[in-house]
Amino acid sequence: MGGTAFVTGGSRGIGRAVVRRLAAEGFAVGIDYLQAREAAEGLAAEICAAGGRALAVQADVSDRDAVTAAIGQVEAAFGPITCLVNNAGIAEQHQFQDIDSTFWHRIFAVNVDGAYHTIQAVLPGMIHRKAGTIVNISSIWGQRGASCEVAYSATKAAIIGLTRSLAAELAPSGIRVNCVAPGVIHTDMVEVLGEDTLRSLAEETPMGRLGKPEDVAAAVAFFCREESAFVTGQVLTADGGFIL
Repeated sequence: MGGTAFVTGGSRGIGRAVVRRLAAEGFAVGIDYLQAREAAEGLAAEICAAGGRALAVQADVSDRDAVTAAIGQVEAAFGPITCLVNNAGIAEQHQFQDIDSTFWHRIFAVNVDGAYHTIQAVLPGMIHRKAGTIVNISSIWGQRGASCEVAYSATKAAIIGLTRSLAAELAPSGIRVNCVAPGVIHTDMVEVLGEDTLRSLAEETPMGRLGKPEDVAAAVAFFCREESAFVTGQVLTADGGFIL
């Protein structure tokens, strides 16, 4: 496959699995991280030891200048970004009346503005080359909504709207924009729910288990391949049938 991928939130969870999958499929990968430097650099070293190419770069996706600088580092090392994966995100559970403006603005800054920053950073090059792939990570809660996760659900619904609208705008330039909406995926982000809740969620899933980060990575990889060259503006739900 080849090319250069940039994965935000790439040091852990879904992002880590996406980085590994894209590296295995021949991409040089820029691994964006916020705080987990050791994990990100360890992942890059693992990929390089296996004969791949990877570089860990630090950037808070809510900081436009930091994002631009990080993408510049990756492009200097590996060439133009051909595949962008917007995975970085935060989530907390609150009843809506308890959400303060600080949290509300922070979750939108990371989950929505982060995608805005990365896309604008790579877009001039993609438009110039008339080629590129953007994959945004949403959530089933962005499709259906969730009690006590209003802020998170709203940001993920925004990502779906961004994906579909941008796909229409960029298709004439040869750029595809798609979205993966994971269900309940067993990562450290959901472990705060507790074993009983996770067991119940697995039982509610028609396929009888929680998702794995690798399940989502496989969906992302599909959108990055030439096999999906005529696919754009789509939301691929990877949830084991949870919201059927």
